[in-house]
Amino acid sequence: MFLTNLLLKKAKSKNVLVLMESAVSGHQFLKIRERLADKLEMIRFDPYIQRNSLYKERKRVRSLN
Repeated sequence: MFLTNLLLKKAKSKNVLVLMESAVSGHQFLKIRERLADKLEMIRFDPYIQRNSLYKERKRVRSLN
């Protein structure tokens, strides 16, 4: 491996953008979390059913700077 390849590598970002999805209705929104943190689960208001519901992390969308 060349020395220039080592110097030009990008550092990994600290945060990632993840897709959160409701377990009840399928409503989705984006949330930012730290790269090394566990997968997110949260209770939040779901506008489709007009009640609070459980949202789980569905997938990582992209890295953030």
